[in-house]
Amino acid sequence: MKKNHSLYPNIFWVAILFSISFFFSCSTNNNNTDITAAEIQVSFTSEQYEEGLDGRLIVLISEQIEKEPRFQLRDDSKTCQAFGMDVTNWKAGEPMSFDMKAFGYPIRSFEELPSGEFYVQVLFHKYETFNRADGHTVKLPMDRGEGQQWNKAPGNLYSTPQKITITDGQFPAINIQLDQKIPPITAPEDTKYVKHIKIKSKLLSDFWGRDMYLGAHVLLPEGWETHPDVKYPLAIMHGHFPNDFGGFRMTPPDADLKPEYSERFDVEGYNVMVQQEAYDFYKTWTGPDFPRVIAIKIQHPTPYYDDSYAVNSEAQGPYGDAITYELIPYIEKQFRGIGEGWSRFVYGGSTGGWESLAVQVKYPKEYGMCFAACPDPIDFRAYCLVNIYEDKNAYYKEGAFRKTLVPGHRDYLGNVDASLRDMNYRELVLGTKGRSGQQWDIWEATYSPIDEEGYPKRIWDRLTGEIDAEVAAFWKENYDLAYILKRDWAKHGKDWENKIHLYCGDMDNYYLNNAVYLAEEILSETTAPYYNGVVDYGDRAEHCWNGDHENGNHISRLRYHRMFIKKYVEKVTKVAPKDADLKSWRY
Repeated sequence: MKKNHSLYPNIFWVAILFSISFFFSCSTNNNNTDITAAEIQVSFTSEQYEEGLDGRLIVLISEQIEKEPRFQLRDDSKTCQAFGMDVTNWKAGEPMSFDMKAFGYPIRSFEELPSGEFYVQVLFHKYETFNRADGHTVKLPMDRGEGQQWNKAPGNLYSTPQKITITDGQFPAINIQLDQKIPPITAPEDTKYVKHIKIKSKLLSDFWGRDMYLGAHVLLPEGWETHPDVKYPLAIMHGHFPNDFGGFRMTPPDADLKPEYSERFDVEGYNVMVQQEAYDFYKTWTGPDFPRVIAIKIQHPTPYYDDSYAVNSEAQGPYGDAITYELIPYIEKQFRGIGEGWSRFVYGGSTGGWESLAVQVKYPKEYGMCFAACPDPIDFRAYCLVNIYEDKNAYYKEGAFRKTLVPGHRDYLGNVDASLRDMNYRELVLGTKGRSGQQWDIWEATYSPIDEEGYPKRIWDRLTGEIDAEVAAFWKENYDLAYILKRDWAKHGKDWENKIHLYCGDMDNYYLNNAVYLAEEILSETTAPYYNGVVDYGDRAEHCWNGDHENGNHISRLRYHRMFIKKYVEKVTKVAPKDADLKSWRY
């Protein structure tokens, strides 16, 4: 057969082109290798810690340095960039190479970072080891008085921000020394009116395998010292209160206080308003017409959050019982509380709103009334904008040809600035296994059963948003407050009568009003007895609206005590026994 020699030149050029393509392919791969191989070396000294450290190492990257990058991580478009990785037994003097493939928020990988000049800061969030009574050993960040704030936690290490240049996805190789250590927080001092108590909880210490404590800031009524035979009702405010009895100030606003603008409320000089409101409350509290009660703010931080959500849970232990049967009786004994269920009333907003309703539901005879403002989801058919029982995915509303991100945060006009996925991804950077110390993680730490390692089971996959139906079923039976009210009304309805009061803005930033609507439907259908409480909504009111139709949210959110203490006193005859003393403490 005769060969066609005219094909040989074509074969020759094909070979040449293949070689060139292979060369550029290898060059490109080498460049990618260089990018991912660029190292961030991080170290600390033995003067800071001698023992090996466990925790979370977080790299933060920002455009500006008006405030440190560690204070710029947020859910909306104004956030800085962050990457996180877990660290085990990290020793002083041994540089740690940061994982350049670590998960990031809002940009997922180092290679996708934009070009330009930026500031980089690294923070180490320290974990401790807990040998729990259930046989699990877990590593978690214990609260150290700061309220589970990773960027402010005493003992955490961080670096001085330094300037870097990123070019075409290439992150520079840098060495970072964690040269700063966050100092301890100074405990507040007692005054005539404000006292601080702290007790060791046997229930919690047994569960966690180490000494665990509960505390409270206690506000005593005017005349408490001069009327030693009088016993008082207990006003229990739930919520985030890591430091002191905020909102009570015995002096006018500081004369040299420089007014500051509040971005959240779009108000000039809000810091001055806060001090003025605190001083006004002091004058109201000590004035002749205000009811005389003992007011407390409970301190119950956990290794997962700045408070426990005031209920028993598998991952956190028996906080509900510890607060109800250890802490509150101790306070009543120390400060002359009446000590009966009808004389204890609870109130709070957001987390505190959920807690207030939760303890009233879980302990129907131990508490006499609840005022729950803007509560975290009280009906899991509206877990913000997710129905955990019917939806398959939390992050997307899916159709045959497209899927839409589920909103996570809005303003009072409905403008969305963060998706639910954004909010969960930010937490995932801050901590795996539910250890971010943030909102979605504490809900899981409270409501979920534990996994094989002893950490809370995920209600949904944090990367994909796929919902776990078995975990959802567990949540429903144990922590869906609206469902429990409906399920158990025949059993506890008489103990819940006259006690449930709900308040929420109809433009709550986190869509919490949707769950209140569903709970209202359940309450409105109650019979034998009818619930006989209140459900109220604020028109276009945002998160933390609490029933005040006269003042803006920036003011009303500072008046929980004066609002709800008066409401309780007005309604107390509906829950108190006929022979109860309702006069001696009102002087």
